[in-house]
Amino acid sequence: MRTDLFDFDLPATSIALRPASPRDSARMLVVQGDGVLRDRSVADLPRWLEPGDQLVVNDTKVICAQLKGRRIGRETEPRIEATLIKRLDGSRWRALVKPARKLAPGDIVRFGNEGKVCLLGHLDAEVEAKGEEGEITLSFSFHGPTLDQAIEDLGTPPLPPYIASRRTPDDRDAADYQTMFAVNEGAVAAPTAGLHFTPELEAALRGRGVGLHRLTLHVGAGTFLPVKVEETTEHRMHAEWGSISSDTAAALNTARAKGGRIVAVGTTSLRLLESAAREDGTIQPFEGETSIFITPGYRFRAVDILLTNFHLPRSTLFMLVSAFSGLETMKQAYAHAISAGYRFYSYGDACLLFRARG
Repeated sequence: MRTDLFDFDLPATSIALRPASPRDSARMLVVQGDGVLRDRSVADLPRWLEPGDQLVVNDTKVICAQLKGRRIGRETEPRIEATLIKRLDGSRWRALVKPARKLAPGDIVRFGNEGKVCLLGHLDAEVEAKGEEGEITLSFSFHGPTLDQAIEDLGTPPLPPYIASRRTPDDRDAADYQTMFAVNEGAVAAPTAGLHFTPELEAALRGRGVGLHRLTLHVGAGTFLPVKVEETTEHRMHAEWGSISSDTAAALNTARAKGGRIVAVGTTSLRLLESAAREDGTIQPFEGETSIFITPGYRFRAVDILLTNFHLPRSTLFMLVSAFSGLETMKQAYAHAISAGYRFYSYGDACLLFRARG
């Protein structure tokens, strides 16, 4: 399909720069299969689900993947910003860097922020290789847990560029940009639908008879990248690592056999569930990478309902929700959301989507 079919105009004022407080007070646009739109709040979620339905959340934890430093060992020492995007082994990471033109294989980058202490006060990495679009491979001077601690000490959570370009990230973001489910470190972006949850909302859902299950998908920087090609078939998705335990798969299959619906909290949960599903909808245990790219025409096998935020124009995520609920339905829903003042993107409001039939 043509990428421009998924374009729409979005005012800059629609972009949320801070999350709602409390988190479940965010607005929620309910989009039913018949295209009917209803304005609600996330706190109303239990009323839209039935006893026996099963929520699936992503328990990945955002690491402090944003590092600042300088190139050393040459006449000039330009400042370098790096966002770690994929661990390759105990000491090597793939990263997006700015300005990439200032680096060549063999260069040393010294990361460190004044006022923060990390072992010897800094963290060195050698540029092992350069790729396309600002990607490089960094080989760090530390390994394993020592490297993890150094990154934690020196780095900051990498806020999406559409937020970071409009205000300076601060200490509030360290808490705001993690979900209450975050336990497994490895993401460089938050599974943002999970940001709406509070202990009170979880208790209300359980009181309604709705189950809650966890999986892990380490969200990569590909979630920040726009689709630049003219046809969706030409776009290459970045692979992300995920895991669904055998216990979770069995519980979801049992609930579904009894008539319960699978409710994915976020597109990350949906993508991993669909990656793990057989043709008949049975969910298998999963551990490995997925690069599934969902566009209109895809036949959903595992997920019945999706709670998600409002996404970028021309993004793979807007393509996914258009596949789930219908392109025209989602265009109408987004037009309504913009006119009604809904807040977009990572810190924004939510929509509850019921899968289109047929």
